[in-house]
Amino acid sequence: MDERKPDLIVGVDFGMTATGVSYANLSIGSETVKWIQKWPGRSQANENKVPTILVYPNHRTNPSSWGFLSETVSEQNAPDKDYKDWFKTFLDPVRLKQKQAEDPQYSPSSIYEVERWYEDYHRLLYKHIEFKLSSELSGAPWHSAYVEFIFSVPTTWGPPVVERYRSIVERSGFAQCRNHTLSIGLTEAEAAAVHTSLEASGIFKEQDILLVCDAGGGTTDLSVLGVSDTQTNALTLQQLDVVFGATIGSAAIDYDFESYARSQLEIAQMSSPLPMTAEEIAWEMMKSRDFQNTKCEHGGPDDAPMFSIPIPKLDPAYANLTVGIEYGEMKFTREDLQRLFDKQVQKLVGLIDSQLRNIQRKIPGQQVNHLILAGGLGHSPYVQDQLRARFLDGGGHPNAANIQVRVAPDPQLAVCKGLVGDRLRRLKVGKPVLKWRCCRASYGTMCKEVYNRDNPLHIGRPTTKDPMNGKLYVTQSIAWFIKKVRCTGVSLRAGVYDRRANR
Repeated sequence: MDERKPDLIVGVDFGMTATGVSYANLSIGSETVKWIQKWPGRSQANENKVPTILVYPNHRTNPSSWGFLSETVSEQNAPDKDYKDWFKTFLDPVRLKQKQAEDPQYSPSSIYEVERWYEDYHRLLYKHIEFKLSSELSGAPWHSAYVEFIFSVPTTWGPPVVERYRSIVERSGFAQCRNHTLSIGLTEAEAAAVHTSLEASGIFKEQDILLVCDAGGGTTDLSVLGVSDTQTNALTLQQLDVVFGATIGSAAIDYDFESYARSQLEIAQMSSPLPMTAEEIAWEMMKSRDFQNTKCEHGGPDDAPMFSIPIPKLDPAYANLTVGIEYGEMKFTREDLQRLFDKQVQKLVGLIDSQLRNIQRKIPGQQVNHLILAGGLGHSPYVQDQLRARFLDGGGHPNAANIQVRVAPDPQLAVCKGLVGDRLRRLKVGKPVLKWRCCRASYGTMCKEVYNRDNPLHIGRPTTKDPMNGKLYVTQSIAWFIKKVRCTGVSLRAGVYDRRANR
């Protein structure tokens, strides 16, 4: 396939709680990375992301709403509808089985149900992307323009899950037009690192080492990278270790708040009935803008010692001071919320500690210079302060004695903007920002080897005699052409699925 400059590059960061879409419209000669801010249900406001939510009428296969449209009272509280959110991690069968064992009542019944939610959400997302961006194109209509869609993935997903996601995205309508392509691009931590290096290149020096932490809604991804080519206008990054992550994120704070509020409401119900079940009220309190705003501002300069969350449909005369209910609201202390944050911060610190120890073993004597925070949880003032305090003077790590904790530019958009920025760099200077990547898995081909009795790997293995030469061979062997952790150069068009190649 001949390389052709695209008319439009679109980067998609599908998130646990919200999804971001960035783009560069090359058809008008612009290389500025923009992002969609107008979404259905929020046409009068600018929103950087759209909620990853679907609502299905009971016994129906098509959703009645998605995104902000699903946050209306009629959609959230309708007794004949199912509200679907926080389903991103369930595309991994291992994580799905864990959830089914922990909470069988509220878990997806199968991986096929999860795939349906994914496909429905991405289909609606694609339609909105087409609606918003088709009018901005110049020189060609949407269906014949050259459009590249690039998607990020969590580091916790292995190759089978990544391929499952790519297949879902294709079925959802992306790259169905003749000149449209889709690719699975960088992992979330890699994309955040690329965005930071492009937007704040002046803070890095030659041979600096960055530890990038993309802490989002459902997962946290880490990547360690070395900086080079700072003397040119084309700073490059090289991975120094395999990217990895864990299920740490702001959604866990929501879940824990919901559980705590429900336990308090159940105590109140024992004294006097509430207008709804404790479970329903706690869920609505957690979803409310009052709680979400309080969570985002926790640790900031205006953080108050107490905060209140309205209880839906509660008579203002209802009071239960034992659990802090008064004037139609439930009161909480700053320490109540801090305990919920601390659970995630402790896990986050453990993940970073582990990565720093890995780097110390792999490249002893080298200093990690920067800890870059991105994502929704990474944007939290409380999380930032806690990590700065924990890793002051290295936090006990000899290879992080002078580490600087920094926040990525546009932390909530760093991933989707990094996807587009990396592609623009490839087009402009012929090489990506992330020049070398460490392989996350080993790849090889099945083969047979001549049996060698001195090879310990051949002892006890079944052998067959080749009738052509009479030699014994060990079967079911693998000839590895790349092994896990080994660093490889990045090709210009790796991982692209192109509809044009299949016509």
